[in-house]
Amino acid sequence: MNPSTDPGHGHSPAAWTAVVLMLITLSVGTVAFFFAMWWLVIASFVATVAGWGVGFVLSAMGWGAAGPKFQPKERA
Repeated sequence: MNPSTDPGHGHSPAAWTAVVLMLITLSVGTVAFFFAMWWLVIASFVATVAGWGVGFVLSAMGWGAAGPKFQPKERA
């Protein structure tokens, strides 16, 4: 794809927020699984799905790669 027409897939505040939230919740869930804390494993799964939803909500609010609030940076 031509760099001048690439919308910056994955380089938006919506994408970064969703990925960071999901990484944190999956990390907590992994530790909880190791210690057999099943309530926390389930809670981290629910929070991971919520993090995925947060990405969609932020994208719908205009913070996605094609949204009006996102200003892509020049790439070298």
